[in-house]
Amino acid sequence: MAMRIALAQINPTVGDLDANADRILAQAERAAQADAHLLLTPELVLCGYPPEDLALRDDFYQENARALRRLAARLPRGLTAVIGHPLCEGEARYNAASVLRDGAISHVYRKQKLPNHSVFDEVRTFTAGAQPCVFECAGMRCAVNICADIWEPGPAAQARTAGAELLLVLNASPFHTGKHAERLEVARERIRECGLPLVYANLVGGQDELVFDGASFALDAGGALTAQFPAFVEELCIVEYQDGVPRGAITALPEHEAAVYQALVLGVRDYVGKNGFPSVLVGSSGGIDSALTLAVAVDALGAERVQAVMMPSQYTADISLQDAEQLAANLGVRYDVQPIKAMFDAFLSALSDEFDDLPFDQTEENIQARIRGVILMALSNKFGHLVLTTGNKSEMASGYATLYGDMAGGFAVLKDVAKTLVWRLARYRNSLSPVIPERIITRPPTAELRANQCDQDSLPPYEVLDAIMAGYVEQDMAPREIVAAGYAEADVRKVVGLIDRAEYKRRQAPPGIRITPRGFGRDRRYPITSRYRAPF
Repeated sequence: MAMRIALAQINPTVGDLDANADRILAQAERAAQADAHLLLTPELVLCGYPPEDLALRDDFYQENARALRRLAARLPRGLTAVIGHPLCEGEARYNAASVLRDGAISHVYRKQKLPNHSVFDEVRTFTAGAQPCVFECAGMRCAVNICADIWEPGPAAQARTAGAELLLVLNASPFHTGKHAERLEVARERIRECGLPLVYANLVGGQDELVFDGASFALDAGGALTAQFPAFVEELCIVEYQDGVPRGAITALPEHEAAVYQALVLGVRDYVGKNGFPSVLVGSSGGIDSALTLAVAVDALGAERVQAVMMPSQYTADISLQDAEQLAANLGVRYDVQPIKAMFDAFLSALSDEFDDLPFDQTEENIQARIRGVILMALSNKFGHLVLTTGNKSEMASGYATLYGDMAGGFAVLKDVAKTLVWRLARYRNSLSPVIPERIITRPPTAELRANQCDQDSLPPYEVLDAIMAGYVEQDMAPREIVAAGYAEADVRKVVGLIDRAEYKRRQAPPGIRITPRGFGRDRRYPITSRYRAPF
């Protein structure tokens, strides 16, 4: 006996129920044309993921129920579809999946394991289910699990006990580096527990700071990879299930830098597109961060929707102007120059009595950054651009960024990208086509807010800073553990102190794309007011 399964990697928009239903229907029609018996969709695909506090609203469930009934009536006859959606039953609210067939709902599964860690807080919004869901399709007994159900023991084994021959898993599993390998290992753990082959359909697309990478797959009952589908694209993927083995195409997934770059491009494209911005604006400095941000924006949106603005001061080197102009020409974007010296002089003149001949310091540096922020936001307001900020994770961690200055904007493309990775991503982008001038990549980084400034005047070398940051922020290592790993205590004390003191800045930063297991977003919540200092 054979069954043909279509996995739909769909890119929904949270709350756009009718449009999401139309996307599902389009994939269902393609599945029917491909003679599929079953369509498997991602977790909560009907409403988009994560719905956050929309999942606390009664009207949200009512509208989802309406959209689900309408979708059921429109699906091709003869095709069984497993659709992820929110479900309200009395006082209980579920992350659910319904089996639709011939215009009706035949079975409903309610997610049992509700994640409450990292970027997830489903315990806050949903009720845990308790029962398995096993249904028959093309002579096969299929069970439904939803995402976190396979990250913990229980639901998969329960499905086997209920008579399942195949496990169908709906997922909204967000991307971070190394995530796909984690998924495969977790899926293999569940297979060792339940002995069932597994078909895994994952969401794709950007939703605020999260990016979902698709990369759906299938494993046989021994845990061998029998199908691997593309990452970062909407796709209808066909799996042939025969003789107890689900088989499909094997597609190579992108390596580390390529995967991160594709995640950034998808995150920008969907944030801009789903929020209806016509274009984006980037402050171009001639440095590596703004160069990479511009390249990502062009690859996401096209050059015609990207504008670069260079805002030189008296401290801006000629090579910065030259490189910024060359970068814009290489990318084909509109490039404007808005000098800030006159505005800077006006501020200093207006404040001269207050400052009373005090020496030049960080105050004057920040004024320049804030002038640039005002210019960018003025252009945004006047013409409707979304301002993309250019700060990287190393700067966000250490506070080496100006509140209301270079942090001013609507979306932070590199917010979770460490400086050392910025350089590697620039090299990767140039391997596709050489758009970033070599001098931008090799030149020592500088904010150019005073004469002869260099980042390393204020910070440890980025290789050191990034390693300490990764240990402290992403791995929750104690400072003494970082020192024991071989880093100088003075450097660890400095970086940890900077990270702790900069929490108030990060809390006011725009949202940005998450590409690590612990970004400066919804998955890291530290108190601003805190006297705790980790011991050495």
